[in-house]
Amino acid sequence: MQVIDIPELFTVADFCARYSIGKTSAYREVAAGRLKLRKYGTATRIARADAESWVASLPVIERGAA
Repeated sequence: MQVIDIPELFTVADFCARYSIGKTSAYREVAAGRLKLRKYGTATRIARADAESWVASLPVIERGAA
């Protein structure tokens, strides 16, 4: 069984690739206050916990409502 190591911090590009979202949409989520960015020096990162909270906050589509 292979164990996948998920980092504690994602770059914005890695976050976008992992969650299939464009950079513009990601920054739109940040501007709306739904996603948090972390700064360390010049590096901008998204914490895994914040990414998971963002996913959990997305609306659930009820059956037949698509």
